[in-house]
Amino acid sequence: MTDNIHHRCAVLGKPISHSLSPVLHNAAYQALGLDDWQYSRAEVGEADLEAFLKGLDPSWAGLSLTMPLKRTIQPYGTPADTWSRRLCVANTAVFSWNEGTDKPDVKLYNTDVEGIVKAFSHCWQSSGATMSAAEAGAGMPDRGSRCTISRPGAKAVILGNGNTALSALAACTEIRVPGAGAITEVTVCARHQHDHDPMRHLADSQPGLDYRQVPLCHAPQYLMQADIVINTIPARGADETAWELAESLLGSRGVRLRGTLLDVVYDPRPTKLMQVWRANGATAIGGEEMLLYQAIAQVRLMTVGAHIIGTADFEQAMRSALQEAL
Repeated sequence: MTDNIHHRCAVLGKPISHSLSPVLHNAAYQALGLDDWQYSRAEVGEADLEAFLKGLDPSWAGLSLTMPLKRTIQPYGTPADTWSRRLCVANTAVFSWNEGTDKPDVKLYNTDVEGIVKAFSHCWQSSGATMSAAEAGAGMPDRGSRCTISRPGAKAVILGNGNTALSALAACTEIRVPGAGAITEVTVCARHQHDHDPMRHLADSQPGLDYRQVPLCHAPQYLMQADIVINTIPARGADETAWELAESLLGSRGVRLRGTLLDVVYDPRPTKLMQVWRANGATAIGGEEMLLYQAIAQVRLMTVGAHIIGTADFEQAMRSALQEAL
C-alpha cells in the first residue's frame, strides 16, 4: 500500500478495464479533500471473489460491484437498504472494521436504482419538463408540482432481464413521467426468457402495474409506443434491435418515437440504439448519466465518517471528470 494512502476502495468485475468508476470516485475524493483515499479497479470473477475479500485489510472502506458480482456478493454481507433487500442485487459494499478483528462487517446497497431514476430526472429537468424535482427524482407526488397529466399512466420498456434489468424495473416503480405520471405498464424484451422470473415477482407486488415479458425480436412494436425505455443489454447486444427498430419506423408511415431512452451502456458511445433514437427526433440518455448518479450515492456511503475538509458539493467535480474522460 502506498505510504500516504490509508483508505482504499475499488470496483470489481470481469471484464473491468473499461470502467470509468475510478475517474469518478477519485475526482470526488479530490474535491472533498480526502488526500489519503484511493479508488482503483480489479478484475475479479465469481470464482475469485471470496479470495479477494479474504485478502483485504482494514484500509479498505468499500467496493463497487459490477457484472457478474451483484448477486455473488450476497452471502458476504447484509443488505442495508430497501432495494438490496428486495432485489437481492447489490452494487455496493461498505466495510466497518472492529478493532482487533481481521474480518469486517459488510453492508450491501443498491445504488443502481437511484442512478436510473436520477438520470431520467436530470434529463427532464434540463429539457424544461414541467415536473418538480421531488416528483421526478424521488418518485413521490408533489402537491405543488406544475406537471400536467395529459394521459393517465406511462408505458415502459426494458431491454434485457438480468440484474441491471431488475434494478430498472424497481426504478420504474419510482419514476414519474412528465405528462403521464406513474408507470402503469412495463414490457420486458429478453433474449433468453426464464421460467422463474424474479422481475414478475417484483411487478406482482406493485398494485396497478401491468407486466409482460416478450422475446427480444418483438421489441420494435413496444419501443414505438413507450414513454420510457431502459436498455440493459451489455456492449453491442442491442444493435440488432436498433436496426429492426429503424426498419419498423421506415415502414410505419409517419409514426415517430415519443419516449425517452436510457441506454446503460457507455462504451461504445453513443450506441446504435441511441443513434436510431436520436435520428427519429427522440431523447436518448447515455449510460454515463446512470454511472454518475449511482457513483455519487456510493461516494456518500463509502466516506461516511471520513474527515472531509474540501467542498461537500462534489457532484460537479465528478461530472467534469467524467466528461473529460469520455
